[in-house]
Amino acid sequence: MARVTFREERCKGCELCVTFCPKGIIKLAKHINSMGFHPATIEDQASCTGCATCARMCPDLVIEVEREVSRVG
Repeated sequence: MARVTFREERCKGCELCVTFCPKGIIKLAKHINSMGFHPATIEDQASCTGCATCARMCPDLVIEVEREVSRVG
């Protein structure tokens, strides 16, 4: 399980995260941020595998991915 957060006010809507998301669950929001861009957002948090490809592709460091660690024992 993973949790993805976007710093919407810094997003310029370049769509690199949208293009490279292997699950296709990142889209541009309908609303506009303070810079005048449609920021990226995740549509289905539960389907995210936590691969962090979106975060690696983001040129503005807008995306943060946190993975839940499973403990044995």
